[in-house]
Amino acid sequence: MKYLAILIAGVVLGALFFGGVFSNDEQESHSTTNEEVGHVDEVWTCSMHPQIRQSEPGDCPICGMDLIKLHTEDNLSGDPLSISMSETAIKLANIQTSVINKHTPKMEVRVNGTVKFDERHLFTQSAHISGRIDDLLVNFTGESVEKGDVLAQIYSPELVSAQEELFQAYKIKDTQPELYRAARGKLLNWRLTDDQIDGVLENGSPRSQIPVLSDVSGVVIKKMLNLGDHVNKGQSIFEVADLSKVWVLFDVYESDLKWVKEGDDIEFSIKSQPGVIFNSTIAFIDPVINPKTRATTIRIEISNNNLNLKPEMFAVGTIFSSISESYLTVPKSAVMWTGKKSVVYVKQESEYGLVFKMKEVILGASLGDSYAIEEGISVGDEIATNGTFSIDAAAQLAGKPSMMSFSPEITDKAPVSVQTELVPLFHKYLDLKEALVNDNFEESVEYSKSLFEMTKNIDMESFRGDNHMVWMEHSKLLLPIIDVFTLSKDIIKAREIFTSLSNEFISIAVDLGPFDEILFVQHCPMANDNTGGDWISDVNSISNPYFGSAMLKCGKVTLEIK
Repeated sequence: MKYLAILIAGVVLGALFFGGVFSNDEQESHSTTNEEVGHVDEVWTCSMHPQIRQSEPGDCPICGMDLIKLHTEDNLSGDPLSISMSETAIKLANIQTSVINKHTPKMEVRVNGTVKFDERHLFTQSAHISGRIDDLLVNFTGESVEKGDVLAQIYSPELVSAQEELFQAYKIKDTQPELYRAARGKLLNWRLTDDQIDGVLENGSPRSQIPVLSDVSGVVIKKMLNLGDHVNKGQSIFEVADLSKVWVLFDVYESDLKWVKEGDDIEFSIKSQPGVIFNSTIAFIDPVINPKTRATTIRIEISNNNLNLKPEMFAVGTIFSSISESYLTVPKSAVMWTGKKSVVYVKQESEYGLVFKMKEVILGASLGDSYAIEEGISVGDEIATNGTFSIDAAAQLAGKPSMMSFSPEITDKAPVSVQTELVPLFHKYLDLKEALVNDNFEESVEYSKSLFEMTKNIDMESFRGDNHMVWMEHSKLLLPIIDVFTLSKDIIKAREIFTSLSNEFISIAVDLGPFDEILFVQHCPMANDNTGGDWISDVNSISNPYFGSAMLKCGKVTLEIK
């Protein structure tokens, strides 16, 4: 019943797509009196796999659906890049259009970062007198301390001598008050309190140990000495950090710096606290670029009274920046990607009715949910913003140029240094893909965690010249996608995210490849609720990661990267 329903929908949609293209009425109305309609050969194809073409009816060898009849006549528009569609077909395919214009967009920059100590709230607890550590009351890192807590006891012969001087000066304080003040001040400089000094005078006998009192409240993050160690005056014993305020440091790539300024809003999330969004503003932008990563660091400051933010936690953030310059932009949903160049479908009126013309565009900056357009279309053009895959599928069924038949020119292989870094990354992606093919959700998540670490540890120095900037652009998109995959709750969600993951790997392969190994870009038109999905394979044969064993062989090769 499921296949029957899909078949009926495919036949109806196909008939509507091509009813306006191949109808006899339209041919008669636009033909000359001397022309005759020639013989039309019958071609049978699959609505889901249009590469299947047979001269007689039957079943699709890939998915088993019944083949539908298709004529081989040319599209009446006469333009090989245009596909005619009726109003009914447009509604049925849920195709939506928008008139494009220039506007000032809100820029969103995705960034990755880590929680760090606020350097202004780091303190070193040192010894104020020479001696030996006889007692260590705080003896491990991570322990919380309050200001005034006793951290250690130091035995010091100097302390005994200084107290003897105090006793002598105390006896003559009425006649020699300056001597008494000097003796008392010496002990105060060693961080004894007035109450402690008064206690020594009351007791009448010197004490052999001096307590080391915490100067601040916080968490001990480093312990430099152990019980029994000898210390010198001024030597560090502990490092203490106040974690009630922390920094979050994000890397911003050189290419994104023009969009970022101090005071811009930023929101971020922490992997260990899913669903919690933190908001702040950029407090500082490092004026120096890291020569290895070609990125600079931005800093935000945030209160952390509940101590939920731990130093070295990984953060993913989005910077919201207002842009003064206006751009010609299109929604990202309108663009069908082909590598460095992409295409959109422009809606036009013709003597044959409505047509959608495929136009190649050169993309500029990514502006949140939109792309800036450098070249290819103009202000006032009406483009398809939803349902572009349906238009492209109709063009392919009609034998017209389409994204499925587009093959970018790829010539020189990637440098050895680039291949050394990226090939293992692609192998791990292929492992993840195979786990989805085998319906093994848990294994796919484990592979995604390994993929995340491998991507983070890519050696940026291996990418030279233009390749360096290209990889930086891809890596800042790739890491958040992998991170989301690692948090998938089930295989359905994992397969949804796999689409974005695969698209990014395809983009990397086209922009930075080819490699010594041939890669095959494969496509399943039924994935993602019939909107389609791509993936990369190292073999020509189809093994579908979107359906696994349910529809293992559904798909076709659309591009070879070699």
